[in-house]
Amino acid sequence: MSQKKIIGRREIVSILDLELFELDAKIDTGADSNSLHCDDIYIDDEKFVHFKLLDKVHPAYHGKKIKLPLYKLKKVKSSNGTVQLRASIQVTISFFGKKYKTDISLTDRSDMKYPMLIGRKFLANRFLVDVSKEYLTKTI
Repeated sequence: MSQKKIIGRREIVSILDLELFELDAKIDTGADSNSLHCDDIYIDDEKFVHFKLLDKVHPAYHGKKIKLPLYKLKKVKSSNGTVQLRASIQVTISFFGKKYKTDISLTDRSDMKYPMLIGRKFLANRFLVDVSKEYLTKTI
């Protein structure tokens, strides 16, 4: 049996396909899936999703419109209890010294402190969360 890595309640993640490096992410075992803050999200007739990453206040903001293949549309229950239909993309991320292929739903997280949320489907069978710790990825 492989050893699960211990991570904290907040960690650093890089989304390689989007050239987003060292992004603050909240580890959320209550959330089913990953999500990323985006604006101007829409799906065209050819099943591509278009969006702008982050906000102008974020250091990684560049204002460019991004176009990627739509991975799937899924219903997601947000933290306030409302159900949203969200576009998701499949990307490669770098997390805790390894690369992983994962899907990320795109949504407006402007009211949230962290632009990315990492959910339990990604964490399952890989990581244990120590809520008393933060940014353990910086120690590797």
